[in-house]
Amino acid sequence: MTTRRDDVRRQALQNLKEFEVLMTDGHFDYGNGYHGQVYLNPHRLFRQPSAIWRFAQDVIDILPETVITATEVVVGPVMGGALLAHTIAGLLDGRRSLTHPQCSFAPISLDSDGALVIRAFYRTVLAGKKVLLVDDVRNTGKTFERAKTLIESAGGRVMATAEIYDRMEAIAHLNVPNYPLAEYKAPDNHPVADCPMCRRGAPITTF
Repeated sequence: MTTRRDDVRRQALQNLKEFEVLMTDGHFDYGNGYHGQVYLNPHRLFRQPSAIWRFAQDVIDILPETVITATEVVVGPVMGGALLAHTIAGLLDGRRSLTHPQCSFAPISLDSDGALVIRAFYRTVLAGKKVLLVDDVRNTGKTFERAKTLIESAGGRVMATAEIYDRMEAIAHLNVPNYPLAEYKAPDNHPVADCPMCRRGAPITTF
């Protein structure tokens, strides 16, 4: 017997593919020395604000009521994670009573060296708060791991993580529940120098 959560997740995976947010048959350069066939296209989410709103609503639908009720701050790394976190923070208030304290948002930014940081202002927002940490995609889980360390250094406590799409290849685990809206086991990525798609002349997908 399927649950509403199952139905939401199944429909979300279908929608992600139909809207070409989740692209599963391409040749993508990830910019980290690897190529692969699967890509979560954040440009589709950014271009149409209603799309990120829709998937944020779906993420909330799969969260347990305890997380919805307890979350005080929603945090996400730039760019896609921060946009998703900001949207979820606003939508959570619509799920709770008017007397419930408003939910806050805190982005994780990049410094001049490209490292994840939390700006001083947002560190004060996190101090002593229960945090839902979200991102658009989970690959190895390392971004979540680094983000959790930063949140804890600011005095926050991560209760759970959530993402639109989980590649099902995480090697870093945070010892908190993780709630993926959609799961799709992607084929292995390939080092650029050993990419079979490059060898057969498949054009690289660009945006």
